[in-house]
Amino acid sequence: MSAQEYIGGLHSVKAALKSSASEIEKLLVQKGRRDTRLKDLRLLAQKHAIETEEVNRSLLNELAPDLQHQGVVAVLRASSQGVRDDLAGFIKSALEEPRSRALLLLILDEVQDPHNLGACLRSADAAGVDAVIVPANNSVGLTPVVRKVACGAAETVPLFQVTNLQRAITELKDLGVWVYGAAGESSSSLYQVDLKGHVALIMGAEGSGLRRLTREQCDDLFHLPMQGTVSSLNVSVAAGVSLFEVVRQRM
Repeated sequence: MSAQEYIGGLHSVKAALKSSASEIEKLLVQKGRRDTRLKDLRLLAQKHAIETEEVNRSLLNELAPDLQHQGVVAVLRASSQGVRDDLAGFIKSALEEPRSRALLLLILDEVQDPHNLGACLRSADAAGVDAVIVPANNSVGLTPVVRKVACGAAETVPLFQVTNLQRAITELKDLGVWVYGAAGESSSSLYQVDLKGHVALIMGAEGSGLRRLTREQCDDLFHLPMQGTVSSLNVSVAAGVSLFEVVRQRM
């Protein structure tokens, strides 16, 4: 994470204040705005002893040029980590706790578009994913755009960056997690795979799909049956479809 990062937008800032207020240094609010939603954010910030400062809209535009900030920007602390790295410890702890459902993980193999990662995090939150895993290299991290697109899910779904994705997959398998990769060349449809146990779904990068070494680490591969003329779906759409098939099977 860079020295200073921001979260912009009413919904995203509200989610951050509710789930990770300790990571927020202060709230910047557009001068002259007195609407109810911004008033609620001010009260929430006050509850967590977070300073609120009124600034000109031009400053918000400068700090968050890629965001539709809607008149509010949360300034994150320089020490805020945003991502985690102790994946094995997290999984072991999750498996040791009493659970009403099996573990569900989403692995993104070198997804580099922040809009795609944000959309995947949003789908992951909706589907009850326990964690999203990405490689530390050649993957987008928790940028302000990712947080904005995720609409609060970046603050609720744990995101792990791992230095060696193949090793991380091996560790998951050793812990009893079945790993399934999305690959168009697979003869098995998503709807033929048993996804009721502890599972991790792997989605490949935009355009190139799963890397060869990642594909070889999977317990099995699946494809999404395509009925039209296009040959593939956007990775965030494919992730959403796949995750909710897991939800359907577990209902």
